[in-house]
Amino acid sequence: MLKPWQAALYQALLVMTSLVMLYPVAVMVLSAFKTTGEIYASPFALPESFALRNLATIWHETRFLAYLGNSLLVTATSIALMLAAGTLAAYALARYAFRGNEAIYLFFLAGLMVPLKLAVIPLFIELRALGLIDNRLGLVLVYAAMGLPSTVFIMTGFLRTIPAELEEAARIDGAGEGRILFRIMLPLSRPALVIAGIHNAVPIWNDFFFPLVLIQSDHAKTLPQGLTVFMGEYSTDWGVLFAGLTLSALPLTLIYVALSRQFIAGLTSGAVKG
Repeated sequence: MLKPWQAALYQALLVMTSLVMLYPVAVMVLSAFKTTGEIYASPFALPESFALRNLATIWHETRFLAYLGNSLLVTATSIALMLAAGTLAAYALARYAFRGNEAIYLFFLAGLMVPLKLAVIPLFIELRALGLIDNRLGLVLVYAAMGLPSTVFIMTGFLRTIPAELEEAARIDGAGEGRILFRIMLPLSRPALVIAGIHNAVPIWNDFFFPLVLIQSDHAKTLPQGLTVFMGEYSTDWGVLFAGLTLSALPLTLIYVALSRQFIAGLTSGAVKG
């Protein structure tokens, strides 16, 4: 039991940490309503007026919607493919004992320690041979492979905590393996699925490196790469750029808020079961 002064200290530290983390976000959002002149003159002050001219410029005079659509398509498809393959692999590793089980699990864990960017040259050559350069499908496959180790790690650990009695009861009732997985295991694993999804969605959504290497056509660019077109060689409209950054951060923020209960449940489930 914490003493009152300890609880107050922890609360103060949490508030300070929150302010430090939220301050740059607040500056970005406020800058979206400023002109470039205002940003240079008073970068940390409130805007003179909360006009929507920068947002209107983004919406009507740029290809922002196309970049946003590409990011949504690539991120959603990558996460769906990653969760589908990772959950099947994790279910086999967590619920079945067979020769090579631990070796396969360690193989997936090794993927957490080796950055995929180290293999960018052979990866580029392979995708070019498959005709997937300048193709959103190539990005999807790269991201799915990049997130598979962490998905298997998260899902395997969670599935191992589910009591075996649930499977045994289902088998006694005549349920097959597929029904056990989809009707029993997946509903119970929803918090872990949310954690694995958000854990991988954030770096995919924000990634600049692989789109820069694999995408050349403007119509296939994702948001991080597309936003660079707002930066000129000699001048940059910073107000428009900050407006684009604010809008690009909005989808994941809304998704996190919508799934926050599942996310917190997944983070705390190990402590509760322990």
